[in-house]
Amino acid sequence: MTRHLLAAACLAALLSACGADSSTPADSSPTADAGASSDAVAAETRPVALPAEDGRPFVTEEVATFDEPWAMTFLPDGRLLVTEKRGTLRLFDPQSGARGEIAGIPEVAYGGQGGLGDVVLHPGFESNQRVYISYAESGEGGNGAAVASGTLDIGDDGNGTLRDVEVIWRQVPKMSGEGHYGHRIAFDRDGMLWLTSGERQHFDPSQDMASNLGKVIRLNDDGSVPSDNPFADQGGVAAEVWSLGHRNPLGLAFDGDGRLWVHEMGPQHGDELNLIERGENYGYPLVSEGEHYDGRPIPDHSTRPEFRAPVIVWTPVISPAGFIIYSGDQFPAWQGSGFIGGLSSQSLVRVAFDGDNAREAERFAMETRIREVEQGPDGAIWLLEDGGRGGNGRMFRLVPEQDGAAADATAS
Repeated sequence: MTRHLLAAACLAALLSACGADSSTPADSSPTADAGASSDAVAAETRPVALPAEDGRPFVTEEVATFDEPWAMTFLPDGRLLVTEKRGTLRLFDPQSGARGEIAGIPEVAYGGQGGLGDVVLHPGFESNQRVYISYAESGEGGNGAAVASGTLDIGDDGNGTLRDVEVIWRQVPKMSGEGHYGHRIAFDRDGMLWLTSGERQHFDPSQDMASNLGKVIRLNDDGSVPSDNPFADQGGVAAEVWSLGHRNPLGLAFDGDGRLWVHEMGPQHGDELNLIERGENYGYPLVSEGEHYDGRPIPDHSTRPEFRAPVIVWTPVISPAGFIIYSGDQFPAWQGSGFIGGLSSQSLVRVAFDGDNAREAERFAMETRIREVEQGPDGAIWLLEDGGRGGNGRMFRLVPEQDGAAADATAS
């Protein structure tokens, strides 16, 4: 049995662009998500345990393959919901390998970075069966992200339906292009709904309170606006906003003390991890630690102290995607650490937190673009490989070295 890490991914990486996430304007990242991919349904792969290398305390088990996977979340019974960018929501059982499809998903605007995005469960899922999805949609003026919720109904055949689907949030306004949707979703411990909204590669909306682009959004679970939001008295979409001045935020997570951390892709250089505070302005596009892709400089954060500066800056970039703050038992030394997937860096980045401060603690070379990070119910760390132009993206499970060694011996 082959024991060398992800050799096929190296070829895929050479065929895809080395930049961050996608697309076309002067301040966009080089294309990586755009382009056609295989129409064939991804075949199931036999689980393979790959060895720990370079002193890493885990082995990487390949679990399955999906068509351009973007996000995943675990159901209480251990099965997963996995989004595929073209618009399919999969139901996957990692124990048996069985997979089904969830009907009722709204039509998505597929292309570039657009398509079906995040998927999360309502905190009260076990009683209400509510699921939240984000996706790109077309409409007057172009494209924009939307968030919808529905009731999950799973049949005995392993397929299901999302019923009573209701769109509870939309980016305003819709814009041209197929990049920087953001549209990550999380719930806090009080049951409030948080969303990231990218600036759609149009720069100025990040500072425009008549737009909810380039913002972090806080809502009630039904999409209504909480009366205690910092800009609630302004009405309109401004009332949704918790913070502004963001570019392309692609991961958000709450730490054990309830702090909200959001990472975002910088322009050319200057990826960021930000501690999100009520009503703060994070400065984009007026300040950044990077510069525009056409070479035009952007003033550094230090020149405008009225804007909130990032806690971590990555130059060279990691192209962050997916984000958890780990709380499991399989890796006790990592409890409280953040884990961020790296696209162009082809890595898994561990972040150590100390109150309001953070630093990169370790970086694990994965030799493929990591799109999503999730914690499993057993404390394992699960990853999705970015499908990129090739379409197929693998699901991996990271387990402690001794567990993986036993699994490898069984599979051999």
